[in-house]
Amino acid sequence: MDKYSFLNAAHTAFFADLYDQYLQNPDSVEPSWRAFFQGFDFGMESAGPGDFPSQNGSPVAVSAANGATGTSQGEVEIPEIVVKEFRVVKLIDAYRSRGHLFTRTNPVRERRQYRPTLEKENFGLTDADLDIKFKAGEILGIGSQTLREIIRHLKNIYCASIGVEYMYIRQPEEVDWIQSRLNVNDNHPSFSADEKKHILRKLNDAISFEGFLHTKYVGQKRFSLEGGESLIPALDAIVDKAADAGVKQFVMGMAHRGRLNVLTNIFGKSAKDIFSEFDGKDYEIPAFDGDVKYHLGWTSERKTKSGKEINMNIVPNPSHLETVGAVVEGITRSKQDKHYADDFSRVLPIVVHGDAAIAGQGIAYEVVQMARLDGYGTGGTIHIVVNNQIGFTTNYLDARSSIYCTDVGKVTLSPVLHVNADDVEAVVHASMFALDFRMTFKRDVFIDLLGYRKYGHNEGDEPKFTQPKLYKAIAKHKNARDIYAEKLIAEGIIDKDYISKLEAGYKSQLEEELEDSRKENTTRITPFMQDEWKGFDLVREDEMLKPVDTKYSEEKLTEIAKVITKLPESKKFLRKIERLIGDRHKMFFETDTLDWAMGELLAYGTLLDEGFDVRMSGQDVERGTFSHRHAVLKVEDSEEEVVLLNHLNDQQGKFYIYNSLLSEYGVVGFDYGYAMANPNTLTIWEAQFGDFSNGAQIMIDQYISAAEDKWKIQNGLVMLLPHGYEGQGAEHSSARMERYLQLCAKDNMFVADCTTPANFYHLLRRQMKVNYRKPLIVFTPKSLLRHPKAVSKISDLADGGFQPVIDDGAVKAKEVKSVVFCTGKFYYDLLDAREKKGKEKEVALVRLEQLFPLPADEINKVIKKYKDAEEVVWAQEEPRNMGAWSHLLMHLDGAREFRVCSRRFYSSPAAGSAVRSRKRHEEVIEYVFDKTKDNNIMDYRTKNGGYGH
Repeated sequence: MDKYSFLNAAHTAFFADLYDQYLQNPDSVEPSWRAFFQGFDFGMESAGPGDFPSQNGSPVAVSAANGATGTSQGEVEIPEIVVKEFRVVKLIDAYRSRGHLFTRTNPVRERRQYRPTLEKENFGLTDADLDIKFKAGEILGIGSQTLREIIRHLKNIYCASIGVEYMYIRQPEEVDWIQSRLNVNDNHPSFSADEKKHILRKLNDAISFEGFLHTKYVGQKRFSLEGGESLIPALDAIVDKAADAGVKQFVMGMAHRGRLNVLTNIFGKSAKDIFSEFDGKDYEIPAFDGDVKYHLGWTSERKTKSGKEINMNIVPNPSHLETVGAVVEGITRSKQDKHYADDFSRVLPIVVHGDAAIAGQGIAYEVVQMARLDGYGTGGTIHIVVNNQIGFTTNYLDARSSIYCTDVGKVTLSPVLHVNADDVEAVVHASMFALDFRMTFKRDVFIDLLGYRKYGHNEGDEPKFTQPKLYKAIAKHKNARDIYAEKLIAEGIIDKDYISKLEAGYKSQLEEELEDSRKENTTRITPFMQDEWKGFDLVREDEMLKPVDTKYSEEKLTEIAKVITKLPESKKFLRKIERLIGDRHKMFFETDTLDWAMGELLAYGTLLDEGFDVRMSGQDVERGTFSHRHAVLKVEDSEEEVVLLNHLNDQQGKFYIYNSLLSEYGVVGFDYGYAMANPNTLTIWEAQFGDFSNGAQIMIDQYISAAEDKWKIQNGLVMLLPHGYEGQGAEHSSARMERYLQLCAKDNMFVADCTTPANFYHLLRRQMKVNYRKPLIVFTPKSLLRHPKAVSKISDLADGGFQPVIDDGAVKAKEVKSVVFCTGKFYYDLLDAREKKGKEKEVALVRLEQLFPLPADEINKVIKKYKDAEEVVWAQEEPRNMGAWSHLLMHLDGAREFRVCSRRFYSSPAAGSAVRSRKRHEEVIEYVFDKTKDNNIMDYRTKNGGYGH
């Protein structure tokens, strides 16, 4: 008897279900069955759909792997009804995998055609099978049904107004959850009459708002939402249902399109304030330059329909469209760590993208890659793409190589829903699916809202120049509200007058707010997340230059040192780690010579001891790129992590430190957002090498240097940028300090280049001990991390303070002939040279530790002290067009009289040749001590007409 003859008698639904499991997750099926199904698939693929026998009731010969006996291949006879059940399961699987390619989701364009189609003939099924009942229908939750009915359900579920991509997900429980949801009501919404009226009202608000602005402010840029207005009822539904699901705070980021609409109709910003911005009034506070209206952020409290309070935040954003996504994630994580560490789902991030931006900008990929990482995860983000099918004037076919703009979401195996923006009920339905998925699985989910853009990129553009056919279709197309109103009229839910009354009521409200707006002469900028910033002041440059008490008693320092210089005795560590920690113990308790790492760790320890939190992230920060920090220690056998700074006492703050993904732009954006949401956490990003921060230049330009002036936002992010010329080439020498210094203005940030552990210690403590926050850029050392002279005493930490300028304490003013100002690691090179040249008495080496705000009074005080000196020198190891020299020229009166010693002008920061680099370095040092060895710009050309080394 044939081994598979039992298939004749067994329940075919069992085999259909087992085959369905195999198709979705082969490893979940028992090995012998897996081998059987592999053989069946092989037989189907080999035969092709047209080769299968007709329905005559006889068995079908299929080549199947004999998993039970271990033979390689064998011919077995499977009853035809079972074979057909398997073919129907294959058809169901194809709809699940490829149905999204055949949806009705594009309101204004014909879809591209894909092959093969989902026609039944491609699965060995014919018209003759349409009225045969198949047990495979049970997979869809509809029981045993005819093939005709199964196909109807499949088209409703997968090929109507919502297309779903999810079959690449590898977690069976997630796939099962999705399929169960999709099977309910064939993945179609089922709203009550009142719910439908509410959706219509929100859709009317969105459309009426845009129409009002279009008539009152003709031709002004507003980046209207027209063509994607169903975003408003979608967001409205998400916020309401999220509050019912326990969400307490909502953090949203989006670019320009539709932002004003979202601010008014979701976040509750007064239309009056928006009208003031359109009227171009000046700001009420002269100190702020403000920003264009569609960049501004907002914070509010909203009461949902069920009476729950939810805190609402929409993050200010620059024109770099996707930049805000990283900031949203950082703000969200900061709020989660601070308020809901036991349940991240209480804070919901939503990022609204444009289709061209999410497909074209690399930051989107960086943010997606953070989603599941310990240091950056936020418990899942809802990503919504307002898909205009165009970027400025660029058609989608020229904007990406992928089929969908959302394909980046598949990186983390996130489900993607493609929805027709004209079908507002489908949009809200998809939004509820997305919210429930996020709340259930704590994972990202993407909604691709396929609509159009009614006007050009802005309201002054003529889109027909570049897309004449598309815009002919758009001109004739009804808006989503009118489409939905017709549907509700047909259902008898509203009458013809209902929508006109809705529109008139909303417009009347807007007219009142416009009238009120025009009674006021100025526009006010509302601070973002003001509740988090109570007690913090906005300050000017004069306040930034005042000394700050950063002392910490030696007794308390000693208690901290005891903890961070002793390993747990019950755990085994590498000998090098034991020696390292032992050396730290010795330097504090025996030699009183604290190195850079010890000064840094004690700064963190004292802040933690005072109740502040500390967060540090960046590439390899746990150990430190230069193996100096070792804030996280690994147990040798288990790789268990030991963080000594988290064991100071029971009342201390939390110390978070994370090695980041290999990202600068995304991670700096995240950490900036983290600092924005929690001023009582010292938030630090460290670059692997200083100039790697240029990968985050957009964050530096748009947020770090300008946000306080544009958006009234404070931020205390610290950026540690290793800097110093040690012959490591162009990319491992300079942190490009000239770029940061060029961005400095008035009171926007601190920039420092410290030379001692104690000064670095006090600098970090100052960052948290003041009642304001400014970004802090620190050019940190590499070679100085272990330099025998770059050490400090315990008393320097306990009793000292940050010194913006460190005068030379080893010289007598009357004997000094040359006063040399320098900064950073170059001081120690000059110090060594001075000793070798025997010029300890006649050359004073003065360190400029803070570059901005420039301590001009202290510099001038030092110069006055050495009034008998013959010259004042500015010495830097960077080229003349780099480093701090140009900054001094702009900010220090009298700097033009300095003799400048530097490398010559170069386009590259440093030479790749170690020999050439050393030669240039030594030339600068020689010129510092001997001005006859002219280093100035007039001596650049060599005799043969080329440029010198």
